[in-house]
Amino acid sequence: MKEAYIQKQVVIDEIKDKFERAESVVVIDYIGITVAEADEMRRKLREANVDYTVYKNTLVKRAIAGTDNESLAEILDGPSAFAFSYDDATAPARVLNDSIKAYKKMEFKGGIVEGEFYDKDAIQQIASIPSRDVLISKFMGSIQSPISSFARVVKQIAEAKEA
Repeated sequence: MKEAYIQKQVVIDEIKDKFERAESVVVIDYIGITVAEADEMRRKLREANVDYTVYKNTLVKRAIAGTDNESLAEILDGPSAFAFSYDDATAPARVLNDSIKAYKKMEFKGGIVEGEFYDKDAIQQIASIPSRDVLISKFMGSIQSPISSFARVVKQIAEAKEA
């Protein structure tokens, strides 16, 4: 009996640690996907540096009780899988959304992003936000264009004055 309690406590401590370190946690109902689909989804999540784990709802509820993440308990019914991201807050939602579209079997339950609880519809919207790298490259492209245009104009003026 005591050994089972210790094993559960180890898992609860692991869950607490993940929630404390995570930028975001997205919860999905994963029922219906095949082993091959699950393996492919896990591979894509690993590539995005997302930690994907299935935990018992009761253990997660114990781990988040009395914390800022406690609001997540209201969506923990039925099978739940958890995707934790420690650096890119939108990565779990984006990658899982691609899998949901591809397999048409899973669905979002909700999540916590940067300390705020979001229901499944809000997580769906977050999934459409591009990654930080994509946003930075778009921004750099948008400011680079006017600078290069200005440089061409200055060069043409200089060449005109030389002639």
